[in-house]
Amino acid sequence: MRCCYLAVRSGKFPVHLDICKVFHRSDRCRGGVVVAKLRKLTERKIPQMTDFNERRRIMVDTQIRPSDVTKFPIIEAMLSVPRELFVSDAQREAAYQGGNVELGKGRVLLEPRTLAKILDALDVSGDELVLDIGCGFGYSSAVVARMAQAVVAVEENEAMIGEAHDLLSEIGADNVILHTGPLVDGAEEHGPYDVIVVQGGVGELPKSIENQLKDGGRIATIFMDGALGSVSIGYKSGDVITWRFEFNAGAPVLSGFEKQHSFSL
Repeated sequence: MRCCYLAVRSGKFPVHLDICKVFHRSDRCRGGVVVAKLRKLTERKIPQMTDFNERRRIMVDTQIRPSDVTKFPIIEAMLSVPRELFVSDAQREAAYQGGNVELGKGRVLLEPRTLAKILDALDVSGDELVLDIGCGFGYSSAVVARMAQAVVAVEENEAMIGEAHDLLSEIGADNVILHTGPLVDGAEEHGPYDVIVVQGGVGELPKSIENQLKDGGRIATIFMDGALGSVSIGYKSGDVITWRFEFNAGAPVLSGFEKQHSFSL
């Protein structure tokens, strides 16, 4: 058994040389006890900086592409926008995992697969105005902004929209207009919209939102029935919206979007 001093000199145990010299002066060095202690020191977990760029690539390769989402603008946007910035510090390590990410107050950031498939079905083009309802900290708006001409992002939580303003400015998403107000009201003053995306569950779509969709426009919603949900795309013609089922997904129902129960005597 080599002594700890020689072990360090050989590079086998990357510990500080001063530590080894202290032990080397003692008789215990020859018995291998110190070498064992040094091994334990080197086996301690050292915090590593997370490579979020790599996680973003893995997210696209394992969650987005396998879901048959191949449109370049969507792939490029989801590779470019740093998802980890748009969640709380405690949730950053979970930002790229499959599944919705909790934002607090019953709100979530939709899982990458769900958002990507919604955008694939909507097929947003560069000359369109998009209403993003329930933008949270702004991730969905940042992604859509890379495809659309402009995005109006609606959020009723003032703390969230304050952070969204800073984050969107930081990444240069200058074609996003932030609107503070009840989600159920949308942002009529900036409409009508070519596309509307609802970033959460819907029991029943309010008329106030339907009326802000342009004739010929599309709207994406996650209709929730208890714990089960399905994404549908609505196509507006005149005053009528025709719905087409796309895929299954789930999210908490947004405030004001609950199913309205009618009572009869």
